Amino acid sequence: MSTPARILLVDDEPAFCELCAGWLSQAGYQVATAGDLEEAGRLVSQVDPDLVLLDLSLPPSFDPQHTLSSLARFGDRPVIILTGHAQRELALEAIDRGAWDFLAKPVDPDMLAVVVRRAVGKHQLTRELDRLKAAVSKPDVLSGLIGASENIAGIRSLIARIAPTDVPVLVTGPSGTGKEVISRAIHDLSKRREGPFISVHCGAIPPDLLESELFGYKRGAFTGAERDRIGMLALADGGTLFLDEIGEMPAGMQVKLLRVLQEGTFYPVGGRAQVQIDVRLISATNADLPERVAGGQFREDLFYRIKGVMLQTRALDERREDIPLLCEHFLERWRIQQGRRPQLAPTARDWFLRRRWPGNVRELKNTLESVAAICQGEQITLDDIHLLNPDSVSPVAVGAEVSAPGVSLDEQVRALEIRLIGDALSRAGGNRSHAARALGLSRQGLLKKMERYGLS
Repeated sequence: MSTPARILLVDDEPAFCELCAGWLSQAGYQVATAGDLEEAGRLVSQVDPDLVLLDLSLPPSFDPQHTLSSLARFGDRPVIILTGHAQRELALEAIDRGAWDFLAKPVDPDMLAVVVRRAVGKHQLTRELDRLKAAVSKPDVLSGLIGASENIAGIRSLIARIAPTDVPVLVTGPSGTGKEVISRAIHDLSKRREGPFISVHCGAIPPDLLESELFGYKRGAFTGAERDRIGMLALADGGTLFLDEIGEMPAGMQVKLLRVLQEGTFYPVGGRAQVQIDVRLISATNADLPERVAGGQFREDLFYRIKGVMLQTRALDERREDIPLLCEHFLERWRIQQGRRPQLAPTARDWFLRRRWPGNVRELKNTLESVAAICQGEQITLDDIHLLNPDSVSPVAVGAEVSAPGVSLDEQVRALEIRLIGDALSRAGGNRSHAARALGLSRQGLLKKMERYGLS
């Protein structure tokens, strides 16, 4: 799916921004504007522009050298400097520092169109080459969903089926179980993967600001609206909008979101012209939405609109067989980042497997990275865990059985077998024949168990 190139215009003159944005919009570009470098830095991560038009003199200092020293914040995107005639030498210095080109004010619309078209074309070609290179070396997107449990296997299978479609998806489950990871995987496998993935946490934005955050606003719409601002819905055009904790959305906004989903259009706050968008919606919540519908806290018509396909994540205590794989995954990522290679001692691995994880995968990851950071030897031990939290290691905790409320016997056996296989392979240095003998299995029997648990 072809999406309009995105341009970030950074200039403190509202009249010029409006005029220039109008020219670029008529030429088919999607334009976001910023009045200073701080706002520009925020929009870069949200908009992911293909090109930046940057005025040399920006508030609060209006110092061109400060602007030039900030070019790195725009990454590898082409930057076109907007400058006065008297600043020609500074503009040339900007090119020496990596800017693509410069245009003198007053800007000629025809010259602007030519320079922008060339710069955008070059950048998009570079990105396409990078994408093709990454496609050759990048592992399967679904490999980021770590686990051997039936829950994770079922989610992987369903993602592969629904990702190529535009059906709305609702991901439910406790906090910290990877709902955003799942949503990004759906986007990355979809036909919209080249478009933006815009994430909005409905519970983290004050209710009175959520409308302007989603819909954007026009200059003068309310006190403090000094320039137009593009909203998250427009930023997601051609891509995916991820509404996290949608169950926290105020009732008034639920009505407005339903209208957007039905008609594909909306009005920015204070605007009179409709904006048309094409987005795929993925929502997530840790709330019981049917219960909220029954209690009148969530609109029934919106619920049926967003729940096209439902994916449910399980608490980590309900899928303990995933814990060893998650530990190794997070520890390997930490090793790459830190340049150290500590291993989990068997007693420490056993502690991670037996401990309750009310914070789920997020808590497991943070705990593992913390004990890895304080580990000074080649192995992460119970002593390291005790240093992190003196109350976290006790005879009861370490000696407890694998069982936990709600964990079936089959799940306990599965988790125990995974741990024993991992320990045997570790002691055997990865030699499967030696590990099989230590476990009293044939090599083929061990391989079958490893395949069943996703360990091969």
